[in-house]
Amino acid sequence: MAASPESPTPAAATRRKAGRHRGEGQWAVGHRTPLNGNEQFKKDDDGLNVRTRIETVYAQRGFDSIDPNDLRGRMRWWGLYTQRREGLDGTKTGVLAPEELDAEYFMLRVRIDGGRLTTAQLRVIGEVSEEFARGTADLTDRQNVQFHWIRIEDVPEIWRRLEAVGLSTTEACGDTPRTILGSPVAGIAADEIVDGTPAVEEIQRRIVGNKEFSNLPRKFKTAVSGSPLLDVAHEINDVAFVGVHHPEHGPGFDVWVGGGLSTNPKLGVRLGTWVPLEEVADVHEGVLSIFRDYGYRRLRNRARLKFLVADWGPEKFRRVLETEYLKRELTDGPAPEQPAGVWRDHVGVHAQRDGRFYVGFAPRVGRVDGATLTKIAELAEAHGSGRVRTTAEQKMIVLDVTEERVDSLVSALESLDLRVTPSPFRRGTMACTGIEFCKLAIVETKGRGSALIDELERRLPEFDEPLTINVNGCPNACARIQVADIGLKGQLVLDDDGNRVEGYQVHLGGALGLEAGFGRKVRGLKVTSAELPDYIERLLTRFQAEREDGERFAVWASRASEEALS
Repeated sequence: MAASPESPTPAAATRRKAGRHRGEGQWAVGHRTPLNGNEQFKKDDDGLNVRTRIETVYAQRGFDSIDPNDLRGRMRWWGLYTQRREGLDGTKTGVLAPEELDAEYFMLRVRIDGGRLTTAQLRVIGEVSEEFARGTADLTDRQNVQFHWIRIEDVPEIWRRLEAVGLSTTEACGDTPRTILGSPVAGIAADEIVDGTPAVEEIQRRIVGNKEFSNLPRKFKTAVSGSPLLDVAHEINDVAFVGVHHPEHGPGFDVWVGGGLSTNPKLGVRLGTWVPLEEVADVHEGVLSIFRDYGYRRLRNRARLKFLVADWGPEKFRRVLETEYLKRELTDGPAPEQPAGVWRDHVGVHAQRDGRFYVGFAPRVGRVDGATLTKIAELAEAHGSGRVRTTAEQKMIVLDVTEERVDSLVSALESLDLRVTPSPFRRGTMACTGIEFCKLAIVETKGRGSALIDELERRLPEFDEPLTINVNGCPNACARIQVADIGLKGQLVLDDDGNRVEGYQVHLGGALGLEAGFGRKVRGLKVTSAELPDYIERLLTRFQAEREDGERFAVWASRASEEALS
């Protein structure tokens, strides 16, 4: 007898039952049972609670006293990652057990929402670096500062010093709302569409340390900027608010959701809405709540918001946001205009709206140290500034410099190898932490990137085209390899003698901006670390010879033959 329309066939019923049993771990549809170890330890105890154990137990009894679920899990809620044991090359990554990879030291990340720092805060960061972190203090592409070589015994004192000047490591890592990217020149740039600072501050007030949002499926990245330069990489954040002018309502923000890179990259999509400044925090909380409630928790590699957005589409996502969370409709709005410039890092000398100037400068691949940061604070103060900023491109900015003091500050920064007028190679090269400290890395990055800058400046001194070279130690794309002109993904490759050595898979022609896209991979194109300068010199020489008038590298790379790119 045929099944009635109301009665599913046995096969359909079996599929549906299997689907319910399997689930995706979405809380909003009743899947509350933890489906993996990460979800279990988060259910057992909120990650924010580990601070008490760090202060009262682990800092007193030492590294060996730390519970494994705290060590490699909950301690991330307070910015702490275990550091890679010294002497382990890339062949050990993914092979050794976690306890074999762990050193008895930590990376500690200081969250700097909006990149906003006072010189007093920067001075304390420098002092902590010198006293507790063997001088380390890397600038990240999320406007943070990262220390290494941190002992668990010193963490409470480090927190005391940071918090005394208004800094925090709360939820700088973990399955939490991470640092909020913001335009580093918010409120001061002469060409700004809208100042997003009040929104950044309100989002921070609502979510950081709030247990309503401290158990997310995975990390959640936010960006807010009213700059016409589109300076916070909005395309690759979970949610981003991009400054726009609405023809009827004036300045506000266009909303993007579902961006992210790693091994399955996706660009964010527009919801097609216009949000006024005072409502940004409400919309942000709604998007964050959707992720908490509907995000996939079954598989870690599908737990980012980008997978939910890809499955739902922007129309359904907006509808759920409006009907279930905001309880009102959002206003339709325009897309952002084309970026006002090629570079989005604010390097150089630029006028502020108040008649003063800000000075942006480029360290080498984000690698600085505590002594240098202290000197930057001293220089800023000596030139009349009490404010500095970090950028989403591993750069820094000194604000509020009077015209007569600009040249003196530029000269002083350049003397510290902090370039205000850098070459395209210094300006455009970014590197992740790499094998020096990261347990996921396969190859070295910071030193390789720095040496590459020197080689390219020597070999191609006349090259003056905007160019991004992003060096990553593993496939996880912390240095945004897929959206660089030249993206280098670290892996072990074979040299001419058949030996496995450090090298890179090459991605070419990626870009951010309103023409954002992922770089292409040329079949079989892998380069050893030793061959890297020769390869890039050859590639850029061909680009200069073959490019059309005014053609950017990314456009040329997208049309060039595989032979030209090899």
